[in-house]
Amino acid sequence: MSDDPSKTLPAVDAMREDWAIVDPLMGGTRAMREAGEQLLPKWPKEEQEDYSNRLKLSTLFPAYSETVKNNTGRVFAEPIVLGEDVPQPIQDYAENFDRQGNNLQVWAQSFFTQALSHGLCHVLVDYPKTTDGEGNKTIVTKADEKAAKVRPYVVMIRPKQVIGWRSSSIDGEHVLTQFRYMEEVEEDDGEFGAKSVAQIRVLVPGAWATYRMATVKGQKGWSLYEKGTSSISHIPLATLYTNRTGYMTAKPPLIELAHLNVKHWQSQSDQDNILHVARVPMLAISGIDDDTWELKVGTASATKLPTNGKMEWVEHTGKSIEAGRQSLTDLEDQMRVAGAKLLQKDKQAVKTATQAEEEAAQEMSPLQTMAGQLEDTLDQVFQFFADFIGEGVGGHVQVSGNFETDFIPEVSIPALIQLNLASKISDQTLFSELQRRSVVSQDLDWAEESAKIAEQGPALGTL
Repeated sequence: MSDDPSKTLPAVDAMREDWAIVDPLMGGTRAMREAGEQLLPKWPKEEQEDYSNRLKLSTLFPAYSETVKNNTGRVFAEPIVLGEDVPQPIQDYAENFDRQGNNLQVWAQSFFTQALSHGLCHVLVDYPKTTDGEGNKTIVTKADEKAAKVRPYVVMIRPKQVIGWRSSSIDGEHVLTQFRYMEEVEEDDGEFGAKSVAQIRVLVPGAWATYRMATVKGQKGWSLYEKGTSSISHIPLATLYTNRTGYMTAKPPLIELAHLNVKHWQSQSDQDNILHVARVPMLAISGIDDDTWELKVGTASATKLPTNGKMEWVEHTGKSIEAGRQSLTDLEDQMRVAGAKLLQKDKQAVKTATQAEEEAAQEMSPLQTMAGQLEDTLDQVFQFFADFIGEGVGGHVQVSGNFETDFIPEVSIPALIQLNLASKISDQTLFSELQRRSVVSQDLDWAEESAKIAEQGPALGTL
């Protein structure tokens, strides 16, 4: 039995093994260097100084983070739309969703990025304390709430913050009965300074508690710091899964891309090192046993060799350099394929009876499915808002994006232009496709634009 609130569940430890790879990749070159031997092993018999220098010169090809960023951009190609059933107070909350100045659109992008890179992300709907230190209520009426600007807001709980949870089965459904996570609280330190204090927050239906590290009876450990009650009887936590493996567990959907990216990081380090060695030729001298002979090397000096002496520069043949370059190119191609998996539609997808009845039912790519899951998660959050303020229904949101595999401008635009030049598509269709790819402003109108083109006269070089 353990009464230590910091003890992690085995399921959390298992997920952290993947996150130990994902986090540095998302953090960039600096984070990869800080990971050290975990992601860039030392060579056999390599001196620590040589390894440190090699590590400092290693740079990351950001395939993983850029793939996450690009796919997130597709999901948010269009702004999130609030449904007509969203109450006005909750519409107002969307303008400052987390009470830190981020609106729903900005906050949701950051939230989805975490879920896509790590497999899942959590959001807690919190409410400011309405009691003083002695448990007396400071906010009683709606007027008090409005005057004090008290309102529910969201707190993003990143995957690595989570310590553990408990659940029970009620009517065949998992219900969260306890949730523990680590958080950092900033407090004043002296007249001008500030310090960050680590604490564990424990949530249970209708109540919460925080624990901080303290020394009690000569022993250091986590002790109860503060506790309180909630105005709703359930834990207002929602989880967005992008690759669910079980209740509160997931695996990064792009984990194989992550492994390829780490391999590229290691191979790039090897390639940079061999290039450094190859670029510096080595002077080799043979046939000289005279210890008194003095070597002079320089553009303005000459050296005299004994009769049997021989001196020459030895340079790398370059074969291994070319092999290394080709290996890196192959890895980059593999990473592009791995990153594009989220846009490939599953031809064998199993449809429900309802979906099968709908003639217009479309096959969905994994990324499009994730966008739908984001909708569901935000709907849950809005319902938690409604629970806190006494509204019956929180309403719904719509997440629209672009999930077409041919949308990459650098690939599709040349093909579209060629089709237009071959008279296979019209000028208007080309114009529309360029607008869809944000190459041409959405404010432009084809009728007006075609009239302007006619006024310009023939293109240069066509007369």
